[in-house]
Amino acid sequence: MNSILTTISIIIISYALGCLTGAYYIVRYMMKKDIRQLGSSNVGATNVARYLGQHGFLATIVIDSAKVAIAIAVTASIIDNEKYFMLSALCVMLGHLFPVQLRFHGGKGVVVYLATALIVSPITIAVMAIVMGILYASSRKYKMAGVISMATIPLSSLFFEKDPIITVGLLLLLIIVVLAHFKQPSFNPKT
Repeated sequence: MNSILTTISIIIISYALGCLTGAYYIVRYMMKKDIRQLGSSNVGATNVARYLGQHGFLATIVIDSAKVAIAIAVTASIIDNEKYFMLSALCVMLGHLFPVQLRFHGGKGVVVYLATALIVSPITIAVMAIVMGILYASSRKYKMAGVISMATIPLSSLFFEKDPIITVGLLLLLIIVVLAHFKQPSFNPKT
């Protein structure tokens, strides 16, 4: 397969998988409601947990993690190159944040980011978990501990990974997640 066709295929497949937002489909199936009209209106695991509890939260994490794993596995079957793995993860993220079938109102990408790190650089998740544990134990501030510990992922990748594209890709995904957490417009089904 030529390079342009390979790139286009990876972009399309990965974006399409990213559009499969677990939170939306779980709530739609279990409650017959639109998660974008409930709670924070975010299409994410935390908002699902408010309505479906721990099982809904975990199911959302499994679905959103699986789509990253599937996209990277499909990419690896096409071309075994870390640059393309990160392109795939970026496109999954964009599909998750801006799913076409949900009028571009998706989640915030935390699970996609963490799943990507787990797949492409598992040691970074171990470092993040240690930092998270220490910060939370000392401060009891979950969100602060979470944000700082997630920021250790690209930093630890810099030390443990040989290919800088992994570090750059993880940093880009982190920036996207941080930007996605700034004010998102409320969902209005009439627009």
